[in-house]
Amino acid sequence: MRPRGPADTRAALQARGPEPVALPLDLEAVDDAAPIAALLRERVGRLDALVLNAAIGGVRTPIAEQPEAEWHRVFQVNVHASRALLAAAHPLLAASDAGRVVCISTGVARRRKAGTGAYAASKAAFDMMAGLYALDVADTAIRCNIVNPGPTRTAMRAAAFPGEDPITLKPPEALLPLLLGLCGPGCTTHAATIDADDWLAASR
Repeated sequence: MRPRGPADTRAALQARGPEPVALPLDLEAVDDAAPIAALLRERVGRLDALVLNAAIGGVRTPIAEQPEAEWHRVFQVNVHASRALLAAAHPLLAASDAGRVVCISTGVARRRKAGTGAYAASKAAFDMMAGLYALDVADTAIRCNIVNPGPTRTAMRAAAFPGEDPITLKPPEALLPLLLGLCGPGCTTHAATIDADDWLAASR
């Protein structure tokens, strides 16, 4: 399965509506929110929704055998860069009448599973970050929620489970109604962790 790149994403958005603005970022190098914040202010001025979805899985090894450089790389992308993006976006979300933040997590952030190493540990930290942000903005118009997508047909899933038949998994598009609802101005859900498979089952 070929990962969708920035050009693919931009083309898909172009086909759906107004001209999108693409801001490529190397998340392995992001360590300061200030340049991102300046770029966002220049390009958009206000932000109605932020979906923190970017992550890497790292290598699947016992925790004591995790290569040190890989451990730091996974935490950089999954935690530090996500916090920098959230910090950069926060003033723009606050400028909206209904700022919405959706943080894409994973089941192994809460259920220990051997071999998931830096990925599981980093996503547990990511979940805590999201939960603390939700507390910080509880008295504002911003709403922040966590979504556990469950097994989904993605390139990351294929790399982690090479023997798995992707046809048995739901496509990413199945999550769109849930994500759009959480990003919409009418969303009142806040500080929740939503299991997508449970949500989809209840929606049928």
